[in-house]
Amino acid sequence: MTYNIPLFKLNFGEEEIQAVTDTIRSQWISTGPKCEELEQLFVEMFQVNYAVSLSNCTDALHLACKLCDIHEGDEVLCPSLTFAASVNCIRYVGAIPVFCDIVSPEHINIDPKDMERKITSKTKAIIVVHMAGFPAKMDKIMKIAKEHNLKVIEDACHGPLSEYKGKKLGTMGDVGCFSFFSNKNISTGEGGMLITNDENFAKRARLLRSHGMTTMSYQRATGHATSYDIMDLGYNFRMDDIRASIAVEQMKKLETDLERRIKVRKKYLELLGSVKGVIVPFADNTEFVSNYIMSVVLTNSTKEKRDKIRDFLHASGIQTSVHYPAIHRFSIYKEHRAVLPETEYVSDNEITLPMYASLKNEEIVFIVETLDKAING
Repeated sequence: MTYNIPLFKLNFGEEEIQAVTDTIRSQWISTGPKCEELEQLFVEMFQVNYAVSLSNCTDALHLACKLCDIHEGDEVLCPSLTFAASVNCIRYVGAIPVFCDIVSPEHINIDPKDMERKITSKTKAIIVVHMAGFPAKMDKIMKIAKEHNLKVIEDACHGPLSEYKGKKLGTMGDVGCFSFFSNKNISTGEGGMLITNDENFAKRARLLRSHGMTTMSYQRATGHATSYDIMDLGYNFRMDDIRASIAVEQMKKLETDLERRIKVRKKYLELLGSVKGVIVPFADNTEFVSNYIMSVVLTNSTKEKRDKIRDFLHASGIQTSVHYPAIHRFSIYKEHRAVLPETEYVSDNEITLPMYASLKNEEIVFIVETLDKAING
């Protein structure tokens, strides 16, 4: 099906094309100067000490678990309303995910109260996901982490430059992780970034991302090293300069793109206020956020009703999605037997509407009118 109004539009132009061309002409296309440039941009824009470019956010989360010394048998508190990578990374290191509920349909981030109830002597860390780019309740979460000596990993892949009380998402925990997947605010196809203020974490992340090697090919090619040792059992988690060159151009556009998305969301909120039967998560948020996606949650609804409404929107040329199927319901995680009523309701009744900077007011009007018709006749 071809949609008249897609879920997402790539914010690419001649700048990205030229950046790729220049990188290819430079004769260096693997991890090198463009990755270093991108890392420095993150250091400056997020006001952190270290940034490590990686092949994707899944690898960033995997490394974050390794850096936080999470081992087999440890328990890690996490949401179920997220993409699978946020939980799979726990399993990669042999640890046990402990699923926590969300606050409510109005605030679809992890609930600190449920987290606190589920802490045991085996609990080692918390993975926080900032859904749609809106901040979780970080004051309460960081207080719990401090009281119980827990590490905090922020999955901020939805929220580049989003803020919580003046602090950038990804900078409050021990490690922050970002995604450059094709539909993210910063798009490169694949790619990711890990940020931290811990020097030892940054050093080990750089080691682990390239087979545990003490030097990389670019350092040897430019005469800064002539040999290497292998210090740890590492991985091939490197980003390449072609994608990094695209990300550099995307970073230059990011603030302008986010300002436009704020206007799009404002128009949505204005119109959705008169639609009966929907809740807009984070409607009361006043922080600067990325507005990665535009979620609505149906009230007094069922999964079957939600799916029929999505079908109606699709037939009208409007693409939608669901963020997300609850992870604890997937076959691989059913053994954990989590009871998460708020998560399950939202997972069954959430609809993700189109969201991108170039979405026009008349398109937003059409989307909301069509949604209203689908819900209320």
